[in-house]
Amino acid sequence: MGFLDNTTITVDAILTKRGREKLASADEIFEITHFALADDEIDYELWDTSHPNGSTYYGAVLENMPLLEAFVDETQVMRYKLFTADKDKPNLAFIEDIGLGNIGSISSPNTSVSITPNTVNGPSTPENYTFQLLNTDLASISPTDSGTLTLSNDNRTQTIRGSQSIELTIKDVSADTSRTIFQTVVFITGESTAATRVVTIKNNSKGTFE
Repeated sequence: MGFLDNTTITVDAILTKRGREKLASADEIFEITHFALADDEIDYELWDTSHPNGSTYYGAVLENMPLLEAFVDETQVMRYKLFTADKDKPNLAFIEDIGLGNIGSISSPNTSVSITPNTVNGPSTPENYTFQLLNTDLASISPTDSGTLTLSNDNRTQTIRGSQSIELTIKDVSADTSRTIFQTVVFITGESTAATRVVTIKNNSKGTFE
């Protein structure tokens, strides 16, 4: 990882580890059909409305922050995607922190927990969510309601759409001697608000995490 010189416009595009797997797979056609933008590096608390030089300089610190080079770990990027919202909306919707207790480091295989998001500043009725689990070697997800489950062509990624709650189950990888990565993520997106939340899942059946 490194920093990009922000005095020039640079487009730094790479494939993640997951993208490289799909590119190398003989069973799939690698075709990019969508893209998203995110601002993971930006701390908006640095927007300074008290700057002595006036409103032109409110974002001076933000505009001069270094940008990170693209990196290949898909669990650490695109956590804060950009989206379009009503400019007159007083407060943006957001998904509350998912209180999962020890889900961040589960030791017992086949342990299941429920994930039920809640959107703050969202619609008056509970919204549906899209859940995406990146690595089905470490865990699996299933809807607890009428949500629709789909599996990627290589069986590595699970996606549930139109659901308000899911069940996540940790798999047993204690006998896996080839694996070095025991962490993955679940991306949660509100289907009416576009609010997002990322849940990190650590499969600790090999005692990798303290």
